Amino acid sequence: MKTIAQLLQWAVTQLADSESPKLDAEVILCSLLEKDRSYLFTWDDKVLDDDVISRFSALISRRQAGEPVAHILGFREFWSLELEVSPDTLIPRPDTEVLVEQALAIMPTSACQVLDLGTGTGAIALALASELPQATVTAIEYNQGAAALARRNVKRCGLDVTVLQGSWFEPLDSEQRFDVIVSNPPYIEEHDPHLAMGDVRFEPLTALVSDDDGLADLKHIINQGYQFLTTDGWLLVEHGFDQGAAVRALFNASDYHQVITHKDYGNNDRITVGQRKEA
Repeated sequence: MKTIAQLLQWAVTQLADSESPKLDAEVILCSLLEKDRSYLFTWDDKVLDDDVISRFSALISRRQAGEPVAHILGFREFWSLELEVSPDTLIPRPDTEVLVEQALAIMPTSACQVLDLGTGTGAIALALASELPQATVTAIEYNQGAAALARRNVKRCGLDVTVLQGSWFEPLDSEQRFDVIVSNPPYIEEHDPHLAMGDVRFEPLTALVSDDDGLADLKHIINQGYQFLTTDGWLLVEHGFDQGAAVRALFNASDYHQVITHKDYGNNDRITVGQRKEA
């Protein structure tokens, strides 16, 4: 038998190769005990029974093997929403919240139509729906398992988002128009060494990798998205830290106006936006 403090100390040594061993250990134990982190510090001398220790050890072993904490716990917080995650989707990342922030900054305050392409867990669509009750939010996801997961998260969050299954714009009626289109599509080049590192090893390649040096899906969304925007409507896409110039060129080639790239929390190019304007 061990105290909370002793168990956490043991776990941190086991997770020495993790980027955040202490945080990983604390989050996993909190989930197992169904307590918040303050409990761990307040009751650090509490003795835990062998069953809890055994289950915690098994979870730490999974993390030690590289499995993402989000997959171990089955959920990830994004924009203060607790979202179910699975190996069918990308794990929502903090930098994607910049996309939500930029979308909110330009969204109409009146009733509007919003589209999220490649929604995955539904994170972006749900974050926008949580902030904009006046908006009609539609989300599209190609992967069947991911689309089902997104629908579960819609129900879990109690928000009004319609999830459609299909490839990019295919499920839409050709006459549909949106005031804002957002997307975090695959944008990693297939030989990128980062694919063999960290959490991405456990995420679906189809949600990460794109042809044409990572630009193929971005090119499709930017080109086809123009016709699905209202006049003065906006397209916002997430992309790689070194793709800002290339993505701006794609926007400009498709006649968008006010094209600008925004930085993420690490001061890297991450979000590029453009507006449709009639000639």
